[in-house]
Amino acid sequence: MFLENTVNQKEQFGWIEVICGSMFSGKTEELIRRLKRAQFAKQKVEIFKPSVDTRYHNEMVVSHDANEIRSTPVPAAANIAILAQGCDVIGIDEAQFFDDEIVKICNDLANQGIRVIVAGLDMDFKGNPFGPMPALMATAEYVTKVHAVCTRTGNLANYSFRKADGDSLVLLGETEEYEPLSRAAYFYAMRENQENIKALKKPKTK
Repeated sequence: MFLENTVNQKEQFGWIEVICGSMFSGKTEELIRRLKRAQFAKQKVEIFKPSVDTRYHNEMVVSHDANEIRSTPVPAAANIAILAQGCDVIGIDEAQFFDDEIVKICNDLANQGIRVIVAGLDMDFKGNPFGPMPALMATAEYVTKVHAVCTRTGNLANYSFRKADGDSLVLLGETEEYEPLSRAAYFYAMRENQENIKALKKPKTK
């Protein structure tokens, strides 16, 4: 369960919140919702995203539902530590694309009394833990896992199945490249892909 109140107000430490899940699960939407509430409360808020993410806008964090909030694109996690000074709340989107230093930086900021809200994919398209997300989830006070709806079964989806060719972990895309799948649908889709690859590699008989 996610709680925003702190019982002991004398404790001068912040905390880390992680919002994770598959593609199209509403991670960024939830991140924006929490950040806008903090802005409404007149807290000093800064939002960061990796500069590689230019799908919707160069400087805005934008959800699939077109909800948006202004952000600062940064090439590396180290830039966040410099730009976050004096803030009450820090938001970080697409955290899976940052280097491993993002874990130390988030914890350092929380230790300075800052509320750190991080959103990112918890698994890559191969179904493996993605980048620094496992370590962020382990050190966070609050972890919220959101789900999409499986496009093939209608069940809850927690896998991001890549429809496009290629083996690179970083492939920015939308519904043309990815679809959210349930565990069973993902299993069958991956098995079908493997069978198709084997069929292509099989030498043709004359």
